[in-house]
Amino acid sequence: MWRYRNDKIVFTNGCFDILHKGHIEYLAKAASLGTKLIIGLNTDSSVKRLKGDSRPVNDENARALALASLIFVDQVIFFDTDTPYDLIKTVQPDVLVKGGDYRPEDIVGYDIVKAKGGEVVTIDFVEGYSTTSLIEKMK
Repeated sequence: MWRYRNDKIVFTNGCFDILHKGHIEYLAKAASLGTKLIIGLNTDSSVKRLKGDSRPVNDENARALALASLIFVDQVIFFDTDTPYDLIKTVQPDVLVKGGDYRPEDIVGYDIVKAKGGEVVTIDFVEGYSTTSLIEKMK
């Protein structure tokens, strides 16, 4: 429906295990690149595969609820695969966003978004904020 109203759809993805200032600023910047923000959220089993058996700290429903409660988030969609490639193919976003530790051409889904004339954007991380460092602090 959004596409028919000429909304500009922005897509990003991640684990978003313990929501922190870095996540909020990143997602707000991503949302500012369009009119609708969709987040692909790793399921619990995919987080375990990526981050190890001690993760996630918060289960997928808690993580989805926290993200969906943000005013600038329009939709949260779970994905259980190692990458969100199939989800990106389905969503067909106008803008694909990832953190600044990626080169745009290395981002999963780059080919899909560029083929439709969209843009792939990287956003710098907020210095000093990461889920891993928060977990270490708590220990």
